[in-house]
Formats: sequence, C-alpha cells, structure tokens
Amino acid sequence: MTSDAPRSNSSGSDKNAHLGLIIPAVNRVCEEQFNRHAPRDLNILAMRARIAGKWGLPIPQMADEITRATNYIAESEPDLIVYHCTGSSMKEGPDGERRILGIMSESTDIPVVSTSALVKEALDELDLESVVVISPYPNNNQIITYLEAVGKRVVHSVALDLPPTAFDSLTAKQWVEVATENDRPDADAIFLSCANTTQIDAVAPLERLLNKPVVNSNQAVLWGSVRRLSHKLDPLKPNPALGRLMNSLF
Repeated sequence: MTSDAPRSNSSGSDKNAHLGLIIPAVNRVCEEQFNRHAPRDLNILAMRARIAGKWGLPIPQMADEITRATNYIAESEPDLIVYHCTGSSMKEGPDGERRILGIMSESTDIPVVSTSALVKEALDELDLESVVVISPYPNNNQIITYLEAVGKRVVHSVALDLPPTAFDSLTAKQWVEVATENDRPDADAIFLSCANTTQIDAVAPLERLLNKPVVNSNQAVLWGSVRRLSHKLDPLKPNPALGRLMNSLF
C-alpha cells in the first residue's frame, strides 16, 4: 500500500472501491489517517454517529442511531461498511458485536463488519495470542473482556483516562514512550486501542524498538477493509509505516 501518488477520481473505474466508515461523532482523525494511508484508488466515506463517549449507551438504546447512520452511509453505495469504534464494538463482547452488525444488516444488503472483528482478524493473521493493551480510555475492562472472549490473553493493560475530546492530544512519540515503558516479555504484541488517536503513526517506530508486532484500531480496519476489497483495487504496494500487519497482504 502506498500514499505517494494522487488519489484516483475515476469513480466509474472497475478498479475503484468505496469504503464507508461509521465513526463516533467526536472522532477527529479517521479521515486524515485513512486518506493518507489508503491505496490511491480506495475512496474513503465517513458518517458520524453518537455511539461513544457520553453517547455510549447499551446497544439496544443505540439501535436507532446505528440504523440512521447505516442508512445514510448506504446511500453513497460503498462496497463495505465498517462500524468503526473500538470501544462500543467491544463493550458487550462478541454477542454485542453481533447485535450491532445485525442492526446494520437489517438496513442494508452492503457487507458490514466492525472494528472489534477486524482487530481479532488482525491478531489471528499474525498468530498473536497475548497482548499488552494501551488506550486513552478511563479503563480497559471491556476491551480485555472482549479480547479474552475471542481467545486472546491480556498480560498488561494501560488506560490513560483522557477525556474523549483529548484522545488525539497525545503525539505518536508519546504513544511510543508509553508502549515501550509498558511492554512485557510475555506479550506477543502491543494493541493500541482507539480510532481517535495518533497511534497509527506509532506502529512502525514501536515495531522497530520492540521487535514485535503492533496492532492499532485504524491500522487493523484499513488492513481488513483493503483485504476484503483488493479485487477492486490496483495491485498493492508496501507501506512500511503500517507495520507487519500490512506486510501480510503480500
């Protein structure tokens, strides 16, 4: 994957794909990061919804909001829709993830997937069984519960307890420092959890420092989406900035 050339505007091309993202209303980083790192012929479409932070209610109470966001993004006819919020897609475990995707599938025939599912796929792809979880959240309890439910062992956890509007305030260098300080020898990998951070730019530096894979929410979603849509895209080129996970596409 590469971002060194202008993005294609040839929406009628059979090698052009469209990715729809449903992201929390508070998210300020997804569009820039996805457009910077996506293949040039993958069109990124984002729809905001009140699904996290103070709006992070139990899934049944968010059903109308999820339906509304799905209906709106579906009108742009993407090839894939991602419910892209790590916390809310993991918070009620795999059953909650299935409920979210079920709500979306009732509104559209377009394929749907969640951040939680793509993080699991990423960890499976790299054959990772144990992780250190690092996030800006008040705590990582729901993340740990989800990961353990899908067969992953959390050996250490760090939650920085930032307000949602400050999730993107830490620099990539600061995420590298936090992860380096909290790495554990019995962890196969570092999982940088959250879609509203600069963590994606810490992936490659951390892998060089720690000599182990690093998975981040935005990186995992981009990887999983590209893998699903690769038949519509031009041949991919390596993007070292996105770490070992992206190398698995080649």
